[in-house]
Amino acid sequence: MSFKTITYQTIALAGITQATYLVQQLATQGKADKEAMQASLGSLLALEVDNPVDIYGGLPGIKLGLEQLQMQLKTPSVPNPEIARYAASLVFLETNFSENQMMQKTVHDKLKIALAQSEHFGKTHENVIANLADIYHSTISTMNPRIMVNGDQAFLSKSEVVNKIRALLLSGIRSAMLWKQCGGSRWRFIFFRQKMRTEIEFLLSELEAKNTAKIG
Repeated sequence: MSFKTITYQTIALAGITQATYLVQQLATQGKADKEAMQASLGSLLALEVDNPVDIYGGLPGIKLGLEQLQMQLKTPSVPNPEIARYAASLVFLETNFSENQMMQKTVHDKLKIALAQSEHFGKTHENVIANLADIYHSTISTMNPRIMVNGDQAFLSKSEVVNKIRALLLSGIRSAMLWKQCGGSRWRFIFFRQKMRTEIEFLLSELEAKNTAKIG
């Protein structure tokens, strides 16, 4: 089965958008959506999955990303240029990362350790997040261009916030890899925006229908 479809490309792009939006939330508010963060961080520990959606623990895990991506694609002008900048930087860094096989192996080996750690503490335990943050800091962060996160210094000076931001940026790299694996590219993003908007509407309507069914 090929995963090079507009559906999976949209989901991967939503994964990048969700990670960057959460980074912005943390940098400016000191906190972020807990369920979305759990899904994004969990994507780093989903080392063996059968379906791209499973990386985020199912479609509900990427709902915030779909909503934010929908907003970003609504008009020719970008409503949130900050997360667009973060996203573009992540896609660029992923290209460099994918060309560095040694770094890829290092990250994969360290993620295996983080996975074992999460099975003991839980995926969002501060020790696991600190470990994921260190993986980003010691690998991806050494490449150019380094992502400069803007926000409130009162939050950016807190180690727990910085760790979450770094871990989420690493999850953004994971989603950027998925984007490429599913056939995503700069040209597809430019020429298939309308198809992606339609796909987002469909995926969000599917989520809404499931929620309505549960309530009923």
